[in-house]
Amino acid sequence: MTESLAPMLPLAAAMPPGMLLMLAAIPVVFLPRTISNIVMLLLPIIGLAQLLALPIGYTDTVAIFDYTLEVTRVDALSRVFGIVFHLAAFMGILYALHVKDRMQAAAALIYVGSAIAAVFAGDLITLFVWWELTALSSVFLIWASRTESALRAGQRYLIIQVTSGLLLLLGAILLHAESGSIVFEHIGLESAGGWFVFMAFGIKACFPLLHGWMKDSYPEATITGTVFLSGFTTKLAIYALARGFAGTEILIPIGATMTAFPIFFAVIENDLRRVLAYSLNNQLGYMVVGIGIGTELALNGAVAHVFAHVIYKALLFMSMGAVLLRVGTVKGSELGGLYKSMPWTTVFCIIGAASISAFPLTSGFVTKSMILTAAADGHYLIPFLILLFASAGVFHHSGIKIPFFAFFAHDRGFRVKEAPLNMLAAMAIAAFFCIGIGVFPGILYKILPYPVEYVPYTTSHVVQMLQLLLFSALAFTFLMKTKLYPPELRSVVLDVDWVWRKLLPEAWSRVAEVWLMGQIAFLSTANKARLRVLDFTSAHLSPWSRLGEPWPTGATAMWAAMLLLAYLYLAFQNLATRPPG
Repeated sequence: MTESLAPMLPLAAAMPPGMLLMLAAIPVVFLPRTISNIVMLLLPIIGLAQLLALPIGYTDTVAIFDYTLEVTRVDALSRVFGIVFHLAAFMGILYALHVKDRMQAAAALIYVGSAIAAVFAGDLITLFVWWELTALSSVFLIWASRTESALRAGQRYLIIQVTSGLLLLLGAILLHAESGSIVFEHIGLESAGGWFVFMAFGIKACFPLLHGWMKDSYPEATITGTVFLSGFTTKLAIYALARGFAGTEILIPIGATMTAFPIFFAVIENDLRRVLAYSLNNQLGYMVVGIGIGTELALNGAVAHVFAHVIYKALLFMSMGAVLLRVGTVKGSELGGLYKSMPWTTVFCIIGAASISAFPLTSGFVTKSMILTAAADGHYLIPFLILLFASAGVFHHSGIKIPFFAFFAHDRGFRVKEAPLNMLAAMAIAAFFCIGIGVFPGILYKILPYPVEYVPYTTSHVVQMLQLLLFSALAFTFLMKTKLYPPELRSVVLDVDWVWRKLLPEAWSRVAEVWLMGQIAFLSTANKARLRVLDFTSAHLSPWSRLGEPWPTGATAMWAAMLLLAYLYLAFQNLATRPPG
């Protein structure tokens, strides 16, 4: 802690990082709009100053019943995430200043604040509280679209996110029963509790087959809501994995799979915000691989890539949000030629696309290359090759497809206004960081968890990446010229979320239909049997039936004698077989 920040320590320690944004969320929306906007812009700045005033190693505990909760823990890992979360919050708030919906503003502040607070949670119970609050607050950014599809997507999103929290709570309970501790440190997979926590983190990190919720929900959110969502939920999960499961080798194949499979979906997807959701999933895979490798270089690379990714992914979503605001669609089949009327948005989108593609002199290059180098140094040949393939793929679908189909291809004659000034300002800040980190990587390297001796700009790294990007560009050009590239069509891409969106509901309706038909058949059969019994009874016991007629005295006496004889015989047999005494 520097001497200039030392006098701020008592004030900064008054509440956990992120709490200020949550506490101000409701009051600030009732202020006059101009004042409210100013206050909201100041909140992440004040929050960042509060964070920087807390020294590495600072902790704050609270005793509740028999538990001591570490509500604040500042170390090198949590500080990096805290810094980039505050930067993302400022850019998101600036980008959303023109929005009049105050509910979105309050939800965004609570969401951002709870994500920041979760990063500094020192125990699993505190983490669980903020973990669930991020889910409950963020869903309003989806519902704020006020469409039927957004309502249903938000419901599915909330169910999945709450399930993640319940798994986290169950894992914490089991870990406490096993070890007597709820401290959030390295957990590993040696116990059942560890596996439950791992699955909780995996849901939010979009592990394969658990990823569908993001593509399902993020594009349904509002224009500004998607920008916020892209920066926090999944990155909080990456932080949790880095904290609890660093060096867990099962993460390497999981992460490698995450980098590869979204490429194929993104290439055929028509909705450009869904393309960005797939590329987000792809980039998470690099981080997961780095965490799984677990060396200092790999973990530094994973954390650095989170920092860069939060910014350039927000920039890409912001550019597509500006297009959606002005044109009303982000379907690749309906866009084109927008560079003529939205030149600044075009430039910012290209910068974001270059960053996610890891062009030299952009942030993606100096962070992604650290993970690739760590994989090569660890002799993880197959994961390394998959990561190289994924690097070419992400340039294909995000570096080229997004700007090409949105701004250049198929001029549709759109002549619209440029994005609002606040949107352009937010995009300009993000673009500045994308280039600034790429040109001066040492600034980012200084705040990483471990000392950095890595040099990104070596001849081999630069040449390798340029070759990869060049061949990917040539492949795209060849496919476009030969008309082999999948055309942008009005279509729906089926993914794993189809299972719970379509298959399971339809299967359930079929099961319910069969059950109902079975009930009807059973009741019909039972009713027929009842009628037959009544008919039989009526035929044989009614006054006009054979049994209901008066019997002669002799016949009655004979049947009575026979019944008495049978009874006496049974009674004698019972006495004869009874043991003596």
